[in-house]
Amino acid sequence: MFSSIPSVTRKLLIANVVVFLLQSLLSLSESTRGWALWFEMWPWVPSQFSVDGPGFMPWQLLTSGFMHGGVGHLVFNMLALVMFGASLEYEWGARRYAIYYFICLIGSALLQLLFASIAIYEGQLYLTLGASGAIYGLLLGYGMLFPNRRVTLLPFPIVLKARTLVIIYALASVFYGVFTTGTGVAHFAHLGGMIVGWFVIRYWRAHPPSSGGPGGGPRRDPRVEALRERRKASKLRVVK
Repeated sequence: MFSSIPSVTRKLLIANVVVFLLQSLLSLSESTRGWALWFEMWPWVPSQFSVDGPGFMPWQLLTSGFMHGGVGHLVFNMLALVMFGASLEYEWGARRYAIYYFICLIGSALLQLLFASIAIYEGQLYLTLGASGAIYGLLLGYGMLFPNRRVTLLPFPIVLKARTLVIIYALASVFYGVFTTGTGVAHFAHLGGMIVGWFVIRYWRAHPPSSGGPGGGPRRDPRVEALRERRKASKLRVVK
């Protein structure tokens, strides 16, 4: 089953799990517990304020997207990564899919950075970690490419069309981001992943990439195509 997950999705899954294990190991010792703070995303702190920590560093826009706040946080994101990301990689190919994932990851981090930095003036300090911004970008992409596919509204056992699921999660992110504080959930990062993903897909549709270009064009990853062929063959097998 693990081998049927396409290449980039599988590598992202492994990377997130490995980083989480490293986080857990660092937290076991008092001397190393603070190391992870250098890789979580801090807000931009103006000079008139002071914080007990490293503050914002540019690499945090990327590294924070591979860290998680607990097992449940990790499991939920990785389940969504496989559910939505695998289908997008099969459709787009590895290169285009990887570009989309990291654009959504960094774009969502930038939006969250903006709102977390504004919150400093209100006396609130938010540190952000998790792949949720990129995951919401994948959800948006899935809903745009496969709007009528049936998916489950996690964590509830409710089956909806993909586009309906996207609308629900988008509205929830707007509502909780605007009207709630102190929940420990980066709702603007979620919304940012969707917004960036929407612009990327709209741009690609208006400017189809040439064959073999950065967007992938009609060229497919041969490993993904091989997996597709194996799946087709398994469906054609006759059991006597």
